[in-house]
Amino acid sequence: MSTKVITNKVRFSYVNVFKPKSFNDGQAAKYSTSLLIPKTDKAGVAKIRKAIDEAIEEGIASKWGGKKPKNLRLPLRDGDEERAEEAPEYEGMYFLNANSTQRPGIVDKDLQEILDPEELYSGCWGRASINFFPYDSNGNRGIGVGLNNLQKLKDGERLGASRATAEDDFGDGFEDDDEEEEDF
Repeated sequence: MSTKVITNKVRFSYVNVFKPKSFNDGQAAKYSTSLLIPKTDKAGVAKIRKAIDEAIEEGIASKWGGKKPKNLRLPLRDGDEERAEEAPEYEGMYFLNANSTQRPGIVDKDLQEILDPEELYSGCWGRASINFFPYDSNGNRGIGVGLNNLQKLKDGERLGASRATAEDDFGDGFEDDDEEEEDF
């Protein structure tokens, strides 16, 4: 058994995989993304649950003194229960957050490297190579998710705040005042 999983098709959210980011002062900068996993993907969810169980067994043997801790933090969460009210894209989804201090490999469906940060974004669909591991840090015990590699499979509606294009902002209705130069 392995704690490594290659997901089936998932939706990427909170994509931060081209430049590491620190979310709290004093915390190491990491590459990260949230994976939205359709609840209809029974086989994919089963693979993930099996890898989490394996990581729990590893933690019992190596980190937690031979027994499973109470209040163990698990990475696979229910989007309907935790996020769907404020973020509709989480409806009908499980989700987990994966991160790494090393930049993940990022490829397209033809296995060509993606270098443009605009190409892999929150809302597109793909697959992820992730691994599950036990942790025991500052009294918190649980299973973490390491981010290995990502593969973009198809575009999707961008998530997050919608932003107007430069063409929309400066296009129609703007009159050029060349004749009446003003000092700025």
